[in-house]
Amino acid sequence: MSRLIPEWNLITESNPKSPISEGYRILRTNIEFSTIDQSLQVIMVTSSKPNEGKSTTSANMAVAFAQANKRVLLIDADLRKPSQHHIFGQSNRSGLTSALFKQKDLHEVIQHTNTENLSVIHAGPTPPNPSELLSSKQMATLLATTRDMFDVIIIDTPPILSVTDAQIVATQSDGVVLVIDSGRVKKDEALKAKASLGHVNAKLIGVVLNNINRKNSDAYSYYYEDVNEA
Repeated sequence: MSRLIPEWNLITESNPKSPISEGYRILRTNIEFSTIDQSLQVIMVTSSKPNEGKSTTSANMAVAFAQANKRVLLIDADLRKPSQHHIFGQSNRSGLTSALFKQKDLHEVIQHTNTENLSVIHAGPTPPNPSELLSSKQMATLLATTRDMFDVIIIDTPPILSVTDAQIVATQSDGVVLVIDSGRVKKDEALKAKASLGHVNAKLIGVVLNNINRKNSDAYSYYYEDVNEA
């Protein structure tokens, strides 16, 4: 059994009846119904800058989809500062980089979690060339293979304003969720993040606002509105 490290909050697993867990289920439902004509199977999660909650959001989204009886794969593609192995209390000795460098077979780097239907590929050892690795043919092949294995694939990527990695992964994804800390990120930074996604024709399906300062807030909210209005 994997052990959760206390400082990381996987609330959808530890307290599924909480209001915040319900918020993640609402997020899941909104994503499922955000497009009519196109399937959203591969969903990328990013933020404008570090420490906005993108990794926690990715993990809780993955659990929420798995709780809806979807076969879910969570991929930690933040190869520079990975977090998912901390959240799930698992080993990061091998992972995405191991598979992309062909040091391990795909099935060897997919780890099961305490949540039924949820599997994870952790980042693995830090490579010298994260951007090149994420844009490689091996990455495209891995995503094509896992599309046949899972109903939903959620990819945790680095902040989009920090490095090009998120833009690269966005071109391989069906939709993008942008996580913004409303207490730290200024409007112009949010607009820059949105513009960066637009430069690669990424489909922005929603924005998660963390730490909203309002009465009775669960410090979590999800919006469809344009970032100009958020």
